[in-house]
Amino acid sequence: MASSDIGIDLGTASVLVYVRGKGVVLKEPSVVAYDKDTNEIKAIGEEA
Repeated sequence: MASSDIGIDLGTASVLVYVRGKGVVLKEPSVVAYDKDTNEIKAIGEEA
């Protein structure tokens, strides 16, 4: 079984995921667009 060292930073402005040997593999704004009238999530991250 192979294992990876992964670091996750749940910051206030963005979420970062770091994998040893690959570097940052995900950098996404920590934003959610939500419609209060329909209780529906409209978009997440960069799309929001």
